Amino acid sequence: MNLILWRHAEAEDQAASDLVRQLTPRGVKQAQGAAKWLKSRLDDDTVFLVSPATRTIQTMEAFGDGYRVVKELAPGASAQAVLDAVQWPRGIAETVVVVGHQPTLGRVAASLMTGHEAEWTLKKGGIWWFQQRSRAGDDQVVLRAVTSPDLL
Repeated sequence: MNLILWRHAEAEDQAASDLVRQLTPRGVKQAQGAAKWLKSRLDDDTVFLVSPATRTIQTMEAFGDGYRVVKELAPGASAQAVLDAVQWPRGIAETVVVVGHQPTLGRVAASLMTGHEAEWTLKKGGIWWFQQRSRAGDDQVVLRAVTSPDLL
């Protein structure tokens, strides 16, 4: 299974509520750059799970409209909620992209890399790509790629 964590792009600081915060013009450009990078690397059967927050939906829509909004991925979700939603490590699909928030995505990344949750930071608009595989009967997590908008 491939699990791709995509943090929403830069959003406005304030709005009527946290869930309705929108991307800034810079955030739109960040989302477009990340989407272009992902499009050249993903198969058509990739599953996209997105937080119900406006900024995550707008980030995802830079890629396309084939996604599922998952309320359990809303701001403040636990790392375990993300792993449950994607059914890690076997997966709901061969490749799943989660468009979500900090600190949740950082905690997922830390958990996958170290086996323990920690306060790791994913940059706004950043992507971390993990792969679960078995070698000689041992399950392994491989970090395939990390990128941020300023590198795209």
